[in-house]
Amino acid sequence: MPYDIAIIGAGPAGATLARLLDKRYRILLLDKRDLLEPEEEERSKCCGGLLAPDAQKVLGRMGLAVPAGVLVSPQLFLVRTIDFDNKLERFYQRFYFNMDRRRFDEWLVSLIPPHVDMGMNCRFTSLAEGNEGYEIAFIHGNRIYTEKARVLVAANGAWSNARRQVFPESEKIKRYIAIQEWYETTEDIPYYGAIFDSVVTDFYSWIIAKDGKMVIGSALRPTKDAREKFERLKNELRDFGYVFGDRIKREGTYLLRPRSGSEIYTGNDHMALVGEAAGFISPSSAEGISYAIRSAIALADSLNKGIEGFQYRYRKNLKPLMRNLTYKRLKSIGMYNKTLRALIMKSGILSIDVMTDPE
Repeated sequence: MPYDIAIIGAGPAGATLARLLDKRYRILLLDKRDLLEPEEEERSKCCGGLLAPDAQKVLGRMGLAVPAGVLVSPQLFLVRTIDFDNKLERFYQRFYFNMDRRRFDEWLVSLIPPHVDMGMNCRFTSLAEGNEGYEIAFIHGNRIYTEKARVLVAANGAWSNARRQVFPESEKIKRYIAIQEWYETTEDIPYYGAIFDSVVTDFYSWIIAKDGKMVIGSALRPTKDAREKFERLKNELRDFGYVFGDRIKREGTYLLRPRSGSEIYTGNDHMALVGEAAGFISPSSAEGISYAIRSAIALADSLNKGIEGFQYRYRKNLKPLMRNLTYKRLKSIGMYNKTLRALIMKSGILSIDVMTDPE
């Protein structure tokens, strides 16, 4: 018996959708990780692991509170903005939940009701469209399995092979590679560091402290000199005064950066895309969790009214999210133009003075 809805990816978008879909549907949720069991190895998604105010707000509206076991130290109330282009520095007040991203995903999966069939450690490989939906193939262990679904939902991130198979033109979306390294450090970092250097990237880089470790990351254009530019960033940070010791691990993933609404892919009559698989991510900050959850809510509302005509309702539900993306694109103009950024930072608008302890 075919599934009504098959969801590829159990991150914030896929897990939220699976939780909100009506129980009358037969639902399959696949993920290449095992989010039902604690991970013994230090493997995680390449993500800064900060829950921004927009994401906090949408969780609050759903009546959800992040468990203490998901959070890590320190909790962050400041952004330290370092502009190497203009040799400027400012502090801005902003409230983030600093968290373990894998434990966050595990928590969201734990909320999924028991009528959803979950296939963990299952790697999606291919799909074939038929008259009544899709047949999907995935690998579990050393075996290939197939299942049919009336609606296929791609919730598997920027490098979604489901999106690329159905919408090959989506390869034109501006893409970055995020490189992130974890280091031993004794330095106290009570803020989120946002770093701008146009020689390194036309996007931005970051520093985050997590349980006594320093995370250094950057969103880089996927060129052959990306690794060299990341090394330049680390050398600049050392020269700036940051002290970090042995590297613990390195992570990497792709990021999208939509330049217009035409680069958002919602799907077709038998397929829907949510989260970054659809192109939903902030073009100014690369924040994606709030977009993942909000697009999942929009799709769940559409599908719960019936599968017939769901795509029309989904696009209608997404209008507020599309307006938000337009605002973020406009915001990015001021953030990533060196001259405009210098004017804003020099003005001191919205910045705060940080007290330091006397020596």
